[in-house]
This record gives sequence, C-alpha cells and structure tokens, in this order.
Amino acid sequence: MDPVIVAGAGPVGLTLALALARHSVPTVVLDEGPGKDEQRPARTAVLREDTAALVERLAGGSFGGVTTGARWSGWRSMRRKQVTRQLTFSDELPSPLHVPQHVLTGALRDAIADERLVKVAVESKLDALDQDASGVTAHTRGHKDAWWRGSYLIGCDGPRSTVRKLLDIRFPGRTAVERHAVAVLRAELPWPGEALLHRNPPWPGVGTEVTARPLAGGLWRIDWLLPPRGDLVTPDALLSRLRETLAGWCGGSTPPYELLDTGVHTVHHRLARRWRAGRCFLAGDAAHLLGTLGTQGLDEGLRDADNLAWKLAHAWHHGAGGALLDSYQVERRAGVAARLRAADQALPALRGGGGLRAYVPGAARGQETLLTDGHVGCGQLGAPAAHTNSPLMPGPSDSTVEVATEPGAPVVDVGVTAPDGSYVRLRGRLGLSQFLVVLVAPGTLVWDRRHWMTAGIMPRLAAAVSALPCPAELLVAESYPGAAAHTVLLVRPDGHLVTALSGVRPAELYAATEAALGRVAPPEAPAKGRAGRGGTAKKGRGSAASGAGGASSGASGPAPGTNGPAAGTNRSASSGANGSSSGARGSASGTSASEEAGEPTGTALAGPGGSVQQGGSPTGGSTAGPTGAGGSAATSGPTAARESAGPPGPTGRVEPRTSPSRASGATGSTGVTGVTGAQANGPGAKASDGRGSASPRGSARASAPQRGTRPAPEDKGS
Repeated sequence: MDPVIVAGAGPVGLTLALALARHSVPTVVLDEGPGKDEQRPARTAVLREDTAALVERLAGGSFGGVTTGARWSGWRSMRRKQVTRQLTFSDELPSPLHVPQHVLTGALRDAIADERLVKVAVESKLDALDQDASGVTAHTRGHKDAWWRGSYLIGCDGPRSTVRKLLDIRFPGRTAVERHAVAVLRAELPWPGEALLHRNPPWPGVGTEVTARPLAGGLWRIDWLLPPRGDLVTPDALLSRLRETLAGWCGGSTPPYELLDTGVHTVHHRLARRWRAGRCFLAGDAAHLLGTLGTQGLDEGLRDADNLAWKLAHAWHHGAGGALLDSYQVERRAGVAARLRAADQALPALRGGGGLRAYVPGAARGQETLLTDGHVGCGQLGAPAAHTNSPLMPGPSDSTVEVATEPGAPVVDVGVTAPDGSYVRLRGRLGLSQFLVVLVAPGTLVWDRRHWMTAGIMPRLAAAVSALPCPAELLVAESYPGAAAHTVLLVRPDGHLVTALSGVRPAELYAATEAALGRVAPPEAPAKGRAGRGGTAKKGRGSAASGAGGASSGASGPAPGTNGPAAGTNRSASSGANGSSSGARGSASGTSASEEAGEPTGTALAGPGGSVQQGGSPTGGSTAGPTGAGGSAATSGPTAARESAGPPGPTGRVEPRTSPSRASGATGSTGVTGVTGAQANGPGAKASDGRGSASPRGSARASAPQRGTRPAPEDKGS
C-alpha cells in the first residue's frame, strides 16, 4: 500500500510522520523549505505534560536540559504590587515545558534523519492533488516538479494551508483577537525559574498585562498585551517598555540584560468547517488557530497528530475504517471548538475594561483563575479535552466502574510493569500501534513477576488480551487513582481511557475494543410503531428493537488482517486523454491577511533604529528537490511529461516497500521516488517542460484546474 503523504514540515507534520513510523507506516513529508529552520528565539511553544511526553518519546530525548527547554518551578500572578496567586509545580501539578520552536523542530528533524520509514522532500510545494478510491495523487513544484502517490494525505501546512484551499474547506473565525509585543532577553529576574503574569503594573508605559516566562539558559520571554488593532511597535517604544518593566520588577533600577530577539505576536481564532475530505485530513494550524489567554495552538496541533496517527495506521494495515477515521474530526474538532468557545466567553470579562462586572466582589480573583488555568494547563482553557461524546466510546455495561479518569480522558502516567518485567511509565508504552490493558494489582512490586504472572486472575486476563481483535499489551500497575484492586483499564494508543472494568471480563473487554476501533454501530432508538385500526401499535420493519429488518448491534467493520487496496491496481478514477480527475484539485494562489499565522514576526532588534514589523514567515534558500529514480512496475503513476513511443519512464509513486523493480534505476532506502519532466520520458520520448501536458493516466496539471467529485457537505458546527 502507498505511504502516507504529509504536507508541511513544521512541528505537527514532523510529529505525525514520526508517530506513523512507530506504527510501521511509511511516510513522505513535503517540505516547502530547504530542510532547515531559522533560529527565532521569540517563537516559542508551551507544551502541557502529555504533549511534552509525546514529542520527547518520538524525538528520543528530553527537552528539559540546559539548552533545550525549561520546566518552570512555579507560577505567580500579580495585580499592581500584590501577589494574588502562587503555585508550585509538582507530581500532582506537572510543570509545562517552554521550548523554542526551532529547537523542537530541530530535534524532530534529527529523529527523522534516523528513521528509514520517513522521507523528507525539500523544496517541494504542493500545488495540486487528486483523490480516487485507492489513494491520493499530489503534485509539487520547486527546484524540480514531481508527482507523488500516497494512500492518504494530511495537510499540516499552517494557517495559509494549500491543502485546505485545494479541498475548498472554509476557515471562518475572528482576526487579530489579541496582539502582543514580544522580547527574548538574557537577564536575572527576582524569581528565577518561575513564570509571572502581572496585571495592571503600577508603573506607566507598559500596558495592562505583562507575562514573563523562563526559557533554558537564563533566557526569558516577555509579552506585553497591545491593543488588538494598534499601530506598529517601534524599536524605541519596545525598548522603553522593556526598561520600565525590568526596573519595576527589580526595585527601580534596570538590571543588565542582553536582548536577543523581538517580534509582534498576533492571535487569530479560526476553525475549519471540515477536518476530513475523503482521504485528505487537516491538522494543526491548517485546521485551527487559537492562542489567547495562555492557550497554545501548537499544543493542540500535537494532539491532532497523536489522535490521527494510530487511526490512520489501523486503516493502513487492516483496510479502510470509515467510522474510525471519521472519529478524528468528531473528537479533535469538538475539543478545539470547546477551547475556543471558553476563550471567547472569558474575553469580555478579562479584556472588557470596566462595566458593572468589575465591581462584583471576587471578580478579580475569578479573572486570575481563568488566566492561570490557560497558562498552566488547567480548567476549560488549558486541560486536555476528554472525548466523552466520541463515537468510539463503548456502550453502558454493568461491569464498568468509575476511576479518577473519566472514559475518553487522558490516563494518569502511573508506573507499570511491562511484559519483560521492567518497571516503566505508562506513557512510555503509548504509540506502539497497540492498545494497552492495565491491571491494577496492589502488591505486585513485592513479588517477582514470574510468580504472579501464573497465579490468580493473570492467566485468564492474558488469554482475554491475546484474543482481542487487535494487538494489545498487558501491563500491571501497583495502583491507579480512584481504582480498586483488580480493576482492568483499556487504553487507546493515544493514551485516552476507553473503559474501566471490575475484574476480568473477556466479553466486555472485547466489545469495548471493537467499539474503540469503530466497528460497532451506535445503538439506535426503537422506531415508534404506527397505531392500527384496533389501537394496537404495529412493529416497524426497520425497528432496531424488533423485526427482521432491524439493525444488528454486533455488526463489525473490516476483518482484522485484511489489507486495503492492492498496490498494483490502477489508482486513477479517470483514464481518458482529456485529463479529467475525480478528486478535489486546483491551484493555490494568494491568501488574505485575515489568515495570517499568529506568531511572532518581524526583524531582529539589537538596539534602537529600524522598526519591529510584522513580516511573513521566513523562507530559506533553494536546493534540489527530490528526483529519485526507480519505481514499481506494477503501476503507472502520473508523469510530468507527455509519453511518446518508448516505454514509460519512472513513476511518481511513493513506494513503501523495497521490491525488485523492472524499471531502470535504483530506489532509496524508503523506496520513495519522484519524477521530473526529463525523467518521465522513456526512450524515444519527446522532451517537454510538462506544463499543461497529460500523463499516461490522463491526470491534468494544476495549471488547468478541474473539479471532479463533489466535496462532502460542510459541517455546520461552530
């Protein structure tokens, strides 16, 4: 089966590619840039406990070092000169991870360099895509044009997403909800290691809200809240704000400091109408924009990747699972929408600047709580979303019990004993293309594993786990919050709890796993009968409660072990010479200013002079794009030049597995092949620049966009 294509090589796209690789799914990443990221200290990300653990697990290292990232020791909120709230981070309240984005992206790129299942194609900008029943065909332009063939395509290409535009998906929302002036500097502040939120500082010229958050290496990021639609911040004005702020915090005199980077961070609130269109998906900033009141868009984007990876992997290995893939949009879009809704409801109270609400007793304390929750990851503004209304949740059962984690929420990272007898953290076993079954058994740490593995309920539970419809790993925990002895937890590969059962219940455990894979249709309400002449209600033919035509609640999806579309089948729904296609396609052109990314922009500032501007995203230099030769003779993918007399040249197919090739040339270690105009010509073929020419399969180029199948109806949610 063809690999998965990921458009975009930012943190979300790279994380998704690595997560798919852990599920043994090959991936090609289309990178518009040269493969390197500009170092901008003012572009940072705050990651919650679960997302920080995700990127550390995938990158193979910790970000809490001296130069990589900072974990705060505490949090304090101030109003004028008074400390209104102070928190100390601990195991019960884990500290967020504050890391520069280029450090995070660099670590993920280093991990991908050692991953044989991931291929990064630099200088490859997507400009067209086609969908058919078995996959997606994408065309990229850059140093050399190329066609790519994949089983699925995920748009992780940012707020100006080309994928979203080609799929004709709307991106409504609000523009410039908040603006912040940003500075990153090296200095010594009175509270080392603690993050600070200071509202209404008592000195003039600094605004109504200032946030200071420590970074690694003695650095600090300071944000000043600006009017949503104010003038550009000049360097002199920013330096004045900085000196006044430092002097106010340090007793009246400005301490020595080294200014490293500045920018203006503009926050937008937007939510794509649909996150899935056939075999194409959206993730990260391509699907949503948020960032007010301490919320973090990148944090949510990483959760998108974690949620989608295991579902795509299951569909890739075992065949199409419509309900399972549909659940990605249902779960993640609902979670982000709830976050945006909570921020929109809190903004009038926090940014209203007066009114009767300001005189209500306790209003200030409530505002401090809201702001703190958003920054430290608690409450509606910061806590990870729980998929309580997910279509993958199993139905009610008498065997379920309550624990501290509600079904659909992320599990607590407790210590567990692995099958090999090692003692590890629960999150360390996630993302391995398998479910986790955790038995809560107090006292297991006292006894050697070889004794309790063959005693009590363990043999019966091990047999039940081996009989599940998908791979699962049996772990044993000494305890779990709110769980009694012999409680059995079923955990999804992304760390969300499916159900908690009282004891070993093989039938219920199997049914819950089937539901989590989207194989059980939700129960239908009995159809209301129609009263006959004698007043007796007649049974409806389609009633779920009775009748031969009733829906069966035990219907399952694709059988495990079945593969998807054959790799050697014709993958185009159109074969005529007219070049018509069956998928959404078009050419990407331009973007409105309202879809700008909400990130620090502007030129670096080292002293007075010039201006702090809101420029576009940095772009790198030009390097050669992917042009690999070789391919599989089983298919004839689209080429970039018109075929003439001789045999077809190398295909543009992304081949995931190494196999003997009857075409000339050699494939790389991942079997990823690209094709350019010159390479597509077979012997005797006429050279062409490929513009507007049709491939042997009849695919049209993006220069003459055509629309094929009708897009799915838009989701009318918020």
